[in-house]
Amino acid sequence: MALGYRAELFASAEALMNARGSLDATCLIMDINLGDGSGLDLARRLADFGLAVPIIFMTGGQDDGIRAQCLDFGCVAFLLKPFSEERLTEAIAEAIRPRLNAG
Repeated sequence: MALGYRAELFASAEALMNARGSLDATCLIMDINLGDGSGLDLARRLADFGLAVPIIFMTGGQDDGIRAQCLDFGCVAFLLKPFSEERLTEAIAEAIRPRLNAG
């Protein structure tokens, strides 16, 4: 448990899709380039199944078109690698803030 958060790692996009029914996530942090697909495509698939979870995207490649698509999709943050622990912590706080305020 880092920074007080419980993290769960999925080996692939398909593994996350298979777990979506039992997924109890406050937010998702995913790479744009996954071994078995695109993080943005995965986010769209999850949304199609009704999973409404704030998403933080990260990537090692600077592509303004992909960034714009992610922001249009409604991601909380789009982080370009390498990024600081502080920037990630800020993005997580922003992602979970609405849920904390609702509770």
